[in-house]
Formats: sequence, structure tokens, C-alpha cells
Amino acid sequence: MLHEITFSSFNQRDTVYGWVYVPAAKPVGIIQLIHGFGEHSRRYLHMITSFMEAGYIVAADDHVGHGKTAIENNAWGDWGDKGFETMVNDEKTLHDIVAKMYPDVPYYMFGHSMGSFIARMYMARFGEDLAGVTICGTTGVWPNLDANIAVVQKLVDEGKGAESDPSLGGQFMGWMFARCPEGVKLGNEWICDDAYVQNDHAADPFDAFTKPTTNGAWLYFMQMMKDITGEEWAKKVPANLPIYNIAGDQDPVGQYGTGVYQCANWLSDTGHDVTTVLYTGYRHEIHNYSDIKDDVEQGIILFFDSTRL
Repeated sequence: MLHEITFSSFNQRDTVYGWVYVPAAKPVGIIQLIHGFGEHSRRYLHMITSFMEAGYIVAADDHVGHGKTAIENNAWGDWGDKGFETMVNDEKTLHDIVAKMYPDVPYYMFGHSMGSFIARMYMARFGEDLAGVTICGTTGVWPNLDANIAVVQKLVDEGKGAESDPSLGGQFMGWMFARCPEGVKLGNEWICDDAYVQNDHAADPFDAFTKPTTNGAWLYFMQMMKDITGEEWAKKVPANLPIYNIAGDQDPVGQYGTGVYQCANWLSDTGHDVTTVLYTGYRHEIHNYSDIKDDVEQGIILFFDSTRL
């Protein structure tokens, strides 16, 4: 069964579009799936299907400025003007809707890339909602974060928040291609070394990857990362929340493993139960590599299953 749902965004402007995928079986839990920057939730259909086959209801939306939400609101790359907590509050709204639809089952969360940043914000604000979390392709201390925030804050302060500067993406993220020997052709080589995945990602009409991002949205994106940096963030996460932290060791978002372990150490050092798995030789989208995606998905399922034993 598939439900399409809509709700009003925290930004007080957009209508958010989401979907609830329900298996034809008694559900063992709900997994709220949070997609990353410049993409949309239906890029995860393989994962969603695997979760459903394991008995999980899956809830997912397209963030403001992304996917169907962006198309229906005519707001590609524009997150509104209500601050960097817009997306985490939208995810809270989705949680509350789905938990009311299907009460009395454990509620889990999976977030990839920016989705992992949102999940980490959620853990610190609303962690009591959750029985377990998987963060995938997450980050530690983002390079040059404070300097980049200052650059884009200046643009916003000058009244240019709704404008788009095409040079900012390269300025903020160009270093992420350092370990891509094939060079930069499409501009997304860092996600996966499979040309099919790269081309599919670049050509996807629901992808915001090729659309401009507003200066204000860039500011919110970087403020998200600032919000989840360090032990001060980790201390806000419920100590009894099980956390599964996975990534490729060639993923620049996780600083090739260093940032992934930074995140794990912040959590471990503040008394949390965190399991970290790095997939050797793989870049950012470990769930889109044909040779390991089944293993990645089964690892998540087994982790969530283990929380109910």
C-alpha cells in the first residue's frame, strides 16, 4: 500500500510532499528515510523495497527546495527564510503524521548525507521519538566551515539571500573531487565511481543537483553542520538511543573515514552506544553500489531488528 501525503512546511510557504510505503504484512516498525542534498526520496526505491520486505513501513518526503516539493512549489534550491531548522521541523511533522497513522510500533530513522545531518539534529531535539537511528555518509568537522559561513552570511546580510551565486558550490565543495582519478565531468563523481549511477543522478528530472541553490539555502546547509559538530551536540542525544554509523572509506563527506570516526567518538565519549562500519574502497553512496547495496541494506535491517530483541 502507498499513501501520498502533504503537509505545510515549517517555512510557512511550501507544501511538503511525502510518501508512506506499507508492506502487505504486520509491520515490525517504521523507518523514516531522510534524503540528502540535491536529490529526492525516490532515489531510494531499492532500499525502501528492502525495508518493506523486512516488514517495515517506510516514510519519506522530498525536502523544501528538492524533488516533487520543489516542483509543486516552484522553489528549486530555495529553502525559504525561516532558518536552518526548517528541514528538521518538517521531519518532525512527518514523524507525527505517520506515528498517528500507525501507532504502537517502534519508530526508526535513516538519514544519508545531508539527511544524516538532519537525523543528527532530530536525535538532539526529538530523540525520544526514536528506537534507533542509522546515519549514512555523515561528516565530522567540515573543512573551512566557519570561513564559508562568513562568506555566505555576508551575502545574506547584503539582501542577496534569495539570489544564487553559481561559484559557491565549487568554492565550498570543490575539494571533494581530490580522490576522483577520472576527473570532473558531470560534477558528481564523488558520490560513486559507477558511471551509471553518476549519469542517472545527473539526468534525474526530480534532482536539484543541476539547479541553482540560493545563498540563503547555502547558509542554512552550513549552519546545519555547525549545529551537529562536537560533543556539545552529542550530549543532547538521548544516552539510550542505539546508533548505527555507516559510510564508505573513500567518501569525502566523511573526510575519508576521519570525519565518520569523529562523529562516532563524540557519541562514544558522551556515553552513547554507537556501532560504526566503514566499507573499504567505496565513495559516498554506498547504498547505490550494485555489489554491496544488498549488504548495506541488510546491515541496517539487522541493526534495527536487534533493538527489539
